[in-house]
Amino acid sequence: MGQQSRSLFTLSFPSAPGAVARGRGVDFTGAQIAAAGARGAGIARRDAALGESFEASAIGTEVCESGGVFNAGDRLAFDAQGRVVAASALAIAAGAVAMASVAANGATDLTGGILPEWIVGDALEASSGAGVFVEVLLAR
Repeated sequence: MGQQSRSLFTLSFPSAPGAVARGRGVDFTGAQIAAAGARGAGIARRDAALGESFEASAIGTEVCESGGVFNAGDRLAFDAQGRVVAASALAIAAGAVAMASVAANGATDLTGGILPEWIVGDALEASSGAGVFVEVLLAR
C-alpha cells in the first residue's frame, strides 16, 4: 500500500465542480475523471466536496487508487471512476480487418498524435485489486 509521493508540479483548483476523491484522476476543469481512458490533468491529493478548493499532482509520483489488478511497471490509464487500471495494448479493434494498401509502408496509415486511451503513468507498486492505493510515476 503506497503512502509516499513526490509531487514536482501541483495544480490548484479553487472550486471543485463536483465531489473529488483523493487518489483519483481529475480533468483540466478539476472534475473527477468519468470516462475510461480519458485524458487527465493530475491526481487529486485530497478529497474535495462541490465548491471546495483542492490540489492535484501533475508531475512526479502520487498515490493513486487502483481500479483493478496490475503489476509494478505496468502502464496505467483511468477507468470510468478516475481510478488507475492497466492500460490496454495497442491492437486492431474487434471487428476491424487488418488490410494491405499502397500506403501500407506506414507513411500514411496513421495520422494525428492522440491515442484513444491516455496513459496516466507507470505503476511503481503492484495492485491486488480495486480500492488499493499504490504509488504511480506520472507521465506527461
